[in-house]
Amino acid sequence: MARYTDASCRLCRREGMKLFLKGDRCYTEKCGISKRPYAPGQHGQGRKKVSNYGEQLREKQKVKRIYGVLETQFRNTFERAENMPGIAGENLLNLLERRLDNTVYRMGLAQSRKEARQLVRHGHFNINGHKANIPSMLVHVGDVITVKETSRSSAKIKALVENHTRVTPKWIDVNLESMSAKVVANPTREDVDLEIAEHLIVELYSK
Repeated sequence: MARYTDASCRLCRREGMKLFLKGDRCYTEKCGISKRPYAPGQHGQGRKKVSNYGEQLREKQKVKRIYGVLETQFRNTFERAENMPGIAGENLLNLLERRLDNTVYRMGLAQSRKEARQLVRHGHFNINGHKANIPSMLVHVGDVITVKETSRSSAKIKALVENHTRVTPKWIDVNLESMSAKVVANPTREDVDLEIAEHLIVELYSK
């Protein structure tokens, strides 16, 4: 499977904002964009005039990197969002938010989406009592996501629960004592606490 293996901080610097790809490190002075707030590369500090197409492309790249989705999967997700009732841009964010890896991250049981993806792939979670190890699986209203019984004694899982400080969105009802969460609603645009101009992505793919 293709995946990005270069430095994560380069992605934040390229987009000019924190994408919170490295968990707690992003909140410290070690954060790459805090130390070098300009794009990577030889010409990273140069001023460039960005065209409308460039703005649209950067927005798409930013959202892909936030959610850790590669181009083909992202394009397929957009096409699905476009065929759903409602506004295509909001549908796209809805589908991305409902990914299992993002849901685990939103639950506060991973420091980053990348870590959540790894925990899901390693089979640490169940959905409605059944094994769920595909990060791109979509959760639905009424689904119950739980930490697998054999994983609850894991030092990593215990540390994440004990140090849980993240505010969870209202569409997820989290119970830390039982290491579980229930999807009580579909995520809305207001639940996406990210600086995203989704209309630019719609404009890009509509050309």
